[in-house]
Amino acid sequence: MFRLLPTCKGRHFPQYFQSHGTHHQLYSTSASCAQFWYNDVGNKNKEIDFEFLFQSCTKTHLAKRLHALLVVSGKAQSIFIATRVVNLYASLGNVTLARYTFDQIPNKDAYTWNSMISAYVRNSQFNGAVNCLYEMLLNSQVRPDFYSFPPVLKACGNLLDGKKMHCWVSKLGFEWDVYVAASLVHMYCRFGALTVAYKIFRDMPFRDNGSWNAMISGFCQNGNAAEALDVLDEMRLEGMKMDCVTISTILPACALMDDILQGKLIHLYAIKHGLEFDVFVSNALINMYAKFGNLGHAQKVFDQMSVRDLVSWNSIIAAFEQNGNPDSALKFFSGMQSNGVQPDMLTLVSLASTVAQSRDCQSGRSVHGFILRRCWIVEGVVLGNAVMDMYAKLGIIDYARRVFEEIPSKDVVSWNTMIGGYGQNGLASEAIEVFNLMEGCEDIRPNQGTWVCILPAYSHLGALKLGMKVHGRIIKDSSLLDVYVSTCLIDVYGKCGRLDDAMSLFFEVPRTNSVPWNAIISCHGIHGHGETSMQLFGAMRDEGVKPDHVTFISLLSSCSHSGLVDKGQWCFHVMQEEYGIKPSLKHYGCMVDILGRAGYLERAYDFIEKMHLRPDASIWGALLGACRIHGNIELGKFASDRLFEVDSENAGYYVLLSNLYANVGKWEGVDEVRSMARDRGLKKTPGWSSIELNNRIEVFYTANQSHPQCEAIYKELESLTAKMKSLGYIPDYNFVLQDVEEDEKEYILMSHSERLAIAYGIISTPHKSPIRIFKNLRVCGDCHNVTKFISKITEREIVVRDSNRFHHFKDGVCSCGDYW
Repeated sequence: MFRLLPTCKGRHFPQYFQSHGTHHQLYSTSASCAQFWYNDVGNKNKEIDFEFLFQSCTKTHLAKRLHALLVVSGKAQSIFIATRVVNLYASLGNVTLARYTFDQIPNKDAYTWNSMISAYVRNSQFNGAVNCLYEMLLNSQVRPDFYSFPPVLKACGNLLDGKKMHCWVSKLGFEWDVYVAASLVHMYCRFGALTVAYKIFRDMPFRDNGSWNAMISGFCQNGNAAEALDVLDEMRLEGMKMDCVTISTILPACALMDDILQGKLIHLYAIKHGLEFDVFVSNALINMYAKFGNLGHAQKVFDQMSVRDLVSWNSIIAAFEQNGNPDSALKFFSGMQSNGVQPDMLTLVSLASTVAQSRDCQSGRSVHGFILRRCWIVEGVVLGNAVMDMYAKLGIIDYARRVFEEIPSKDVVSWNTMIGGYGQNGLASEAIEVFNLMEGCEDIRPNQGTWVCILPAYSHLGALKLGMKVHGRIIKDSSLLDVYVSTCLIDVYGKCGRLDDAMSLFFEVPRTNSVPWNAIISCHGIHGHGETSMQLFGAMRDEGVKPDHVTFISLLSSCSHSGLVDKGQWCFHVMQEEYGIKPSLKHYGCMVDILGRAGYLERAYDFIEKMHLRPDASIWGALLGACRIHGNIELGKFASDRLFEVDSENAGYYVLLSNLYANVGKWEGVDEVRSMARDRGLKKTPGWSSIELNNRIEVFYTANQSHPQCEAIYKELESLTAKMKSLGYIPDYNFVLQDVEEDEKEYILMSHSERLAIAYGIISTPHKSPIRIFKNLRVCGDCHNVTKFISKITEREIVVRDSNRFHHFKDGVCSCGDYW
């Protein structure tokens, strides 16, 4: 308590707290305060302006002083004044003092109870609000009115509490009140009970704009865009006009329905009725146009805004970021800073993705530092996930792992991001390791995103049995109908050599968009079934599914593997003329590969010269690879010079050029190229081959001597080599890329990783059973020839997937027809 004295000493109200005609000061002793009041009670000129004091209380300590003055003045006995104090404490965020004041009121009315309930809700103490209403119902003589239920319905934390409140609403006869009914609609929509919500909405005798907006919003929040648009049509037929809330609520539904015409009509309505300058409407329009990729319209709306809030800046930055235009997104971020608008966590989420797209590692570290200085990673897991994803896309996977470890409360998205990050960077084993750690977390349950992240890792390693195990879990979780999960499963089976299983799964999943079609076309392509890929493309068109740019990459790649030059050129033409898809560098790279692999090196070079885009490393790399296959040193040297101009840090390109020189015996050229690579600190990726046996993946490196069964493996290889030579096998030393003696060359060939893996498979599996091998580099010509001999000698089918395609060896023949 505080006391009131006519002096200016001690603690007191600020100057603006003094009413006109009084200079009373508040102190801490109620007795003195009371004494002063009674001495001064007759002086009308010194009456305190309590209305002004209520308006001036902006801090809790000032509210306490005012409360003390009200108590000693006797005005706190008024139920209206006491309730106003409750509201004052609540508005200042002190629910404890609001409740204490509430408990001191002897004869509470409905208004007082409603104020306390609202105090809990306004300060996000939702359980307190629900319990307060129960207390009112069970322990007081006051009955709730139609103001009591809307805030409590908002506070219900589960559907059961909501249903109980609904029962009380019905019992007390408030279900027909428009505000209570609209609150019930909101509550049921929040918990996904749309059928109940819509029944309440339909039964309302009168529906105002708030009721219509509640129902439209409910359908939108639950992804029922078509129903939301139907309710909007019904609303307009009943003569109700859309307001700002209606428009900003329904525009996301237009994006969900992919109905830009409806969105533009609503935009036109907003312009006609003068609503387009409302900040919420403008923000919703920006987001809608961004979803359709119409950045010009989104920017026009933004430029015309007279008032922009933080959401406006976040929306326009996200619009350009989500549509792959990082440069413009960064310009808007600079504009945001120039206008003095401080970024929040959502801004930084978009900015992290923008930096990842721009491939700017330095800016990535700056973004991370900005976030660390504000401790936002600790506060929000979403931002931590965004930073992880940024580092993974920048290829700085170690930093991504560090951020992952620093996130205090990881959610399933955190784990998915880390698994996917390793997968994107070719670290499939590490991805599987993180997935196994995730499985050990009791509070984390894998979702569809998890399967989409981990299945490509199994594809990469050829871990068929692990993929099949996940397939069983997906069926159990009823996730098979998700097009992205089912497409990843198709990819696993296809890339693990089980093409029949991939096709069976393909016919079981929804095929209304291009995603599963792209996967099955690609799977047939890497198996060398180019004609089948073309037939599948024809079936795709017959079913009315529109191909996208990925479809044509898969088709062109299939044509390349099968030597279908004419059909590849036809696909390239159809893509542009019939579907209006502009070729990307990947499409151009596939065409160069088609022509070069088929031996049309001059045509491939002419094609590059006529490109509308500047050739990148993949284009020159494709030409260099073709020159290596066909031994064209002159053009290969030219391609390598261009290649090193655009990418001098990829060790694989030095290996290609070195191999080109080695194939024709130009060892001085080999030494020169290897010296260049060493000077740049580059190292060749070591070749390895893996085989999955007994639920384990065994990995063999070239000349591996560390395997427990190493002696048995080499003994088996010696026996197979002797049998092959009796059938006419002659080692091809052109594939030994070292200048050594012939006996050493033969040993080098015999110790290639795929031969070690095949020999291990032979001694570890039953007679005549198939063997599946996975190799990270291309199979060399001598190993390809040897595997044909082994398949005939052992009467086994041997499936080898190298970095480029599948080879099915059976009875001394390979499915590739020696074209790879």
